[in-house]
Amino acid sequence: MRDRKRQLLGPGFASDPYPAYRRLREEAPVRRMRLRDDLYCWWILPFEEARAALADPRLSRDPRAAAPAWRTDDRDRGLEDGSALATHLLTLEPPDHTRLRRSVTGAFSAERVERMRDRIQEIAGSLVDGFQDRGSAEIIADYAFPLAISVIGEILGVPAEDHRYFRQWTSNALPDGPPVPRPDVYLKELIAAKRRNPGDDLISELIQEDLGETELLSMVFLLALAGHEGNVALVANAVLALLRHPDQLSLLRSRPELLDPAIEEVLRWDGPMELAAWRFPTEPVTIGGTVIGAGEPVVISLAAAHRDPGRFTAPDEFRIDRADTSHLAFGRGVHYCLGARLARVEGRIAVGTLLDRLPGLALAAPADQIRRQPSFVIRGVHSLPVVFSPGGH
Repeated sequence: MRDRKRQLLGPGFASDPYPAYRRLREEAPVRRMRLRDDLYCWWILPFEEARAALADPRLSRDPRAAAPAWRTDDRDRGLEDGSALATHLLTLEPPDHTRLRRSVTGAFSAERVERMRDRIQEIAGSLVDGFQDRGSAEIIADYAFPLAISVIGEILGVPAEDHRYFRQWTSNALPDGPPVPRPDVYLKELIAAKRRNPGDDLISELIQEDLGETELLSMVFLLALAGHEGNVALVANAVLALLRHPDQLSLLRSRPELLDPAIEEVLRWDGPMELAAWRFPTEPVTIGGTVIGAGEPVVISLAAAHRDPGRFTAPDEFRIDRADTSHLAFGRGVHYCLGARLARVEGRIAVGTLLDRLPGLALAAPADQIRRQPSFVIRGVHSLPVVFSPGGH
């Protein structure tokens, strides 16, 4: 995927895609892009067009609405492939989407997330305890990943000793790590164990819902993987943005009440989702004056939309006290991110804990050497080494 991004948009695109997005948006706000010889899609780049498209019921997330050529090609896209793990909230439309979403909405309600706040803080504090005296840490491996997977793992009821599997099931996989079971095999066994011995967890609750076996398995898979990968990227991107902008870091330390808007600005300025999930028009649609045929794949560039000067003043500047905190990082409409509330709380606690506990926090490597994940969807980093005053002094 990294080679494909380099071929499309230049060698520096993965590390800083925003100049390329600006050029593309200025040349043609809605444009047809060929990803390889047998695969193309329409990219939507400006904010207002992206905002409208995210909630347009004619743009289906269900790949079955795709044109014939699309249905036979490019079946290696993880959650959007043709396997048994693909029948989930990201690839279904109402009424099936409504029914499935209703089965998990309660687990991510405002009340449930607020009840989790103390536990999230406890996990974050415990992780910092583990490296505070070293004077250095790797934010992904030591903090963001174990925090995110511990939170979603406890919600689902995944045993703590199995959390390591998730690292190798995502784009953060470690090639030399210990072998792990395939996700579908592991999750089938976990669901079977919960049927025998239900607990106080979301998987046990879902078993009681009116879901088919494939729907249940796919739902758990989606929540387990998508439920943590974006949160890992959010925490890492927030830390990186603040450390690259010492004036904003100093402002946040002097005005802790800006933590909430700071997280919102990260979600806009360098959010964890670069592109929204693929969509397929169920009929011809006109977007930005361009007609897109039925079934032709559409990609909404959140990263480009969030740097649109037609919507934001000085959009390339990172300002934690920005008055306009609106963004599209969690989508819009019926597919608005189910875990948005949890992501915000987790992000605020994670960043706030680091700033409270680690004086002198700074990057341990030049910012231009921080390697990004080779993904068109998740905008995260492979590793983020930092240094600070040992022991919190």
